[in-house]
Amino acid sequence: MRKILVLLCFAAFAGSAMAQTYTEGNGISGVDKLGAHQNGGRGCVGCHAPHSGARGNGGNAAAGGDVTDPDAGNFALWGEDLGPLYGQTLLFGDEGEFDITLPASMGVTGADEQVLTGVAMCLSCHDGNIAKGAMMTNQSYEQARGLLPATYGSGTIPTLLGSDGTANGNYMNDHPIGPKARLGALGSTGIVSKLVYSTCGTAPDTYACLIPDNTKADFWAFYLHYGAFNITSRVSGSYESGGRASPLVLPDSDKNNAYVVCTTCHTPHSMYTFSGRVKNQSAQGTYPTYFFIAAPYNPGAPVTNPTTASSATQFCRQCHFTGAGGSNEGSGIMNVTTQF
Repeated sequence: MRKILVLLCFAAFAGSAMAQTYTEGNGISGVDKLGAHQNGGRGCVGCHAPHSGARGNGGNAAAGGDVTDPDAGNFALWGEDLGPLYGQTLLFGDEGEFDITLPASMGVTGADEQVLTGVAMCLSCHDGNIAKGAMMTNQSYEQARGLLPATYGSGTIPTLLGSDGTANGNYMNDHPIGPKARLGALGSTGIVSKLVYSTCGTAPDTYACLIPDNTKADFWAFYLHYGAFNITSRVSGSYESGGRASPLVLPDSDKNNAYVVCTTCHTPHSMYTFSGRVKNQSAQGTYPTYFFIAAPYNPGAPVTNPTTASSATQFCRQCHFTGAGGSNEGSGIMNVTTQF
């Protein structure tokens, strides 16, 4: 697990050599896939300092920063200062109902490690309140560069969660994350019953994952129309020895307790391309996405008739499958396919 970010970085290098083509629809093209994470030209070392970790990137020990941690930079050569975030409790989503307490150091394992890599490391750049990441303009790169579809408005899209133009430190307008943002919180009519908890890895490195239950006709139809990239296993081969890992955090064998972190939905290594199996899971393809979302997500998808849905809409329906604003399939409408 501790090799995850390094291996993902290598994957980004390999992926950048692929042709930037899409199987369907229109999206950004001709731009380096790291996009905003080129970090103004610094590139990979903006996050992964190849020598000396956070100290190599200018971490400030006098300010109680990450460099006072004996593990600083030892995990994925992380070069951003995590010190201000250690042990902080942040109140996310819906009046702060979904509070999350960040790990107290880099030296954590299990679910805490996934919170470290999947939340704290993201916030070391994207917080803007407790952690003051460098080189952030607080505006979406795609918007600043004029890369968004024409259907978007002109209002600034912030990129700092804790300094977004409302009160500093307001995380209540951000999607819930952490142990309280679990699949079971979606209610008895939610997605949990549509998934199977499975052992996907191989000894001695066994990974748990969730997979669609193909006996559930409604979700299976949705799965064939779009996929389930952000709630089921998406990594072929474990980071160490041949298993598969889930984008959700799975703290135990109860599906209800599986919860989301930042990296459930986002990948730091590809701003506008997603490669995976969609279209009845029959073929690998590369599809448009925006905002580093780790799934097909194209708000400019050419939806030209009422029997198609945008991949941007379908993305949310992976979890929000039933209830108000849920999926077509969850409402018994089985013929609406996805435009990517």
